[in-house]
Amino acid sequence: MILMGVAGSGKTTVGQALAASEGWPFFDADDFHTPANKEKMRRGDGLSDADRGPWLDALRAKIDELREAGRSGVFACSALKQAYRDRLQAGPDVRFVHLTGSFELIERRLASRPGHYAGPALLRSQFEALEAPSDLPTLDVSLTPEEILAATRRLLGLQC
Repeated sequence: MILMGVAGSGKTTVGQALAASEGWPFFDADDFHTPANKEKMRRGDGLSDADRGPWLDALRAKIDELREAGRSGVFACSALKQAYRDRLQAGPDVRFVHLTGSFELIERRLASRPGHYAGPALLRSQFEALEAPSDLPTLDVSLTPEEILAATRRLLGLQC
């Protein structure tokens, strides 16, 4: 399961709750970035496709590892472009849900989240890079985390 969306859309909050409810491991894709990428984002600079290449490879390797072991997991990953989602799509059992909201709402959330390298300055470049999927379930982040979790579980066919 990959919860995708721009920084501040609630991927980690919902992803951790989903993982806990199912007894699955949770993976924050931010943890797979190189130190250089993290520093670049901390400065408010968006990442290039070349910057993201090793990051996507590391994420795909973890997805493949879980699949080979017959295990499920939850990933919080921006997956902003279709090409990134294609690289992460290891098979039909890998499901995406897009968490989306207005720039203003997400900007307010990021402003209240001090210390994270993906701050408000990075948000504009994420919205610009986002290729919003038309073929994936989309949930509005103006809902509460509990409502998003319940909707995600329904989309996955899990007991609510």
